[in-house]
Amino acid sequence: MQTPSTIIDLIRHGEPVGGTRYRGHTDDPLSEDGWAQMRSAVSDHKPWDVIISSPLLRCAEFAHEVAARHKLPIQTDDRFKEIFFGPWEGKTAEELLEQDKECLQHFWSDPVNNMPEGAETIRQFEQRVLAAWDEVLKQHTGKHMLLVGHGGMMRVILSHALGMPRVHMFRLSVKFAAISRIRIDHYADNVLPIVKFHNGQL
Repeated sequence: MQTPSTIIDLIRHGEPVGGTRYRGHTDDPLSEDGWAQMRSAVSDHKPWDVIISSPLLRCAEFAHEVAARHKLPIQTDDRFKEIFFGPWEGKTAEELLEQDKECLQHFWSDPVNNMPEGAETIRQFEQRVLAAWDEVLKQHTGKHMLLVGHGGMMRVILSHALGMPRVHMFRLSVKFAAISRIRIDHYADNVLPIVKFHNGQL
């Protein structure tokens, strides 16, 4: 027997103050362009029953704006934070390449074995994100959610839904303010996730 499907719209934050860099847990707010990107991505749509967000400013401030505008319940969860990059926190790609010309090539090719020393491991990151994901699906079964988060967080969830090996998850492109929709079909002894679209807008 099938129960009502759960729909989750994942949206990455827009551009933060300071531009593109390996920000991780660094808590920069959205830039003016970042706010414009996110507002454009959702426009006046309001299909959601609840909003979930990372607590970091570049996600939470927009999530609270949407929740207030549409009078929707909102909850934040630390487990949806971006991966912690350790010594790479706050640095641009150019700055990292000045120190090691091959570090980013190694990271993107095999992030499981090439995170910088002192950073969160891919396994740790995946475990915390998916634990939060599973709880949200159980808590809000049958609802339509907006989950405001990060590029890495979205890659974990999307690769999980698609059955991709974690070593390949960074092959998924996730643009600023990009939206991906996942439908979860619930059956008596199983769930079937279906990625409806990726890197889009509403």
